[in-house]
Amino acid sequence: METINKIESQLRFRLKELKQAKEKGKKIIGYVPGGYFPEELVIAAGAIPVCMIRGGDKAAIDASLAYIDRWLDTFYRAQIGSCLSGEDPYYNIIDILFDPLTDNSNRALSDTLAYHTDIEIFPFGVPHTKDESAHEYYLHGINRVKKRLEELTGVEITSDRLEEAILLCNKERELLRKISLLRQSDPSPLDSNHFVMMNHASMIIDKKTQIETLQAIVEELGEAAPNVKEGPRILLTGSTLAWGDNKILNMIEDAGGNVVIESFAEGITPYWYDVKTTGDPMKALAEKYFMDRAVPAWFRPCNEMHKNLVRLAQDFSVNGVIWYQLMIRDSYKIESYYFPEILKKETGLSMLTLESDYDPYETGQMRTRIETYIESIVR
Repeated sequence: METINKIESQLRFRLKELKQAKEKGKKIIGYVPGGYFPEELVIAAGAIPVCMIRGGDKAAIDASLAYIDRWLDTFYRAQIGSCLSGEDPYYNIIDILFDPLTDNSNRALSDTLAYHTDIEIFPFGVPHTKDESAHEYYLHGINRVKKRLEELTGVEITSDRLEEAILLCNKERELLRKISLLRQSDPSPLDSNHFVMMNHASMIIDKKTQIETLQAIVEELGEAAPNVKEGPRILLTGSTLAWGDNKILNMIEDAGGNVVIESFAEGITPYWYDVKTTGDPMKALAEKYFMDRAVPAWFRPCNEMHKNLVRLAQDFSVNGVIWYQLMIRDSYKIESYYFPEILKKETGLSMLTLESDYDPYETGQMRTRIETYIESIVR
């Protein structure tokens, strides 16, 4: 599809655009992925949000060993290595890094970068349970974010500015949702590499540009005949799917599988729910970003995550589930033992669990296991 190629081009030139914007006085606001940072606040402050979502590079893991021990989640070691080695230029242009603290992995990122760099780090807490007190705590955190953004940019985030930003981001989520739901058809009209790329782009590219591109893709997919090869339909889930970590998608496709839905705590923008456009916009942000969204594995209890994955498996008529987690992400390791039994009981489906440390040497074994699993669900 021609429009999808435009997204690849936009991603290639985005860094240049950001540098030009910074030279004109725009603030570039970095944030850590996980779905708990409201981009709407940045947009309402007249700044540009950029998610630090790159990953998949073993060299970054090796570079991190000079600063942090190896017993830390792969993605966050990669962030530390990429930043401190200077290999990720996005870290060189941000004016501040906001970090919603969800577990020890991204806390270690905040602490390490605060010690070794001049980047201003702004952590704020994310509770591990859903109740009214937790909701209020999260709301307090994003109010602190709002205040710091106003100080940094010199722009007051008024209700009108925030409501306008909410409508913009809601439109982007609506389009991502429309495109994702099209993959419920069999065969799917879109391969997973393309959907993941446009999802990653939503965290990097200018919102208005992205909305125009996504709208064009919706129209193209509605008119074009499906060109994705048929094969077992796969739900791909796990801890983190970074921008640049494509090997899992490629190996599934090479083995004859077809990923039709993804669910990741980090790396996939939560697009299933919109921010309400009535009432207090700050409270509406807290509702959407904390209370409404499906919880990740480090939440307790984790029943909501299990139910969400079962629902996705059923709604997208999948034939199997592949659980792709990164090394030293203990919460996902624990859930990977519990969930297969729940999945089997609720859907009759099996699950393959894979772990990655962004190491090229793991690819051969991983490929063999994927091929064997795809063959087993074809029979």
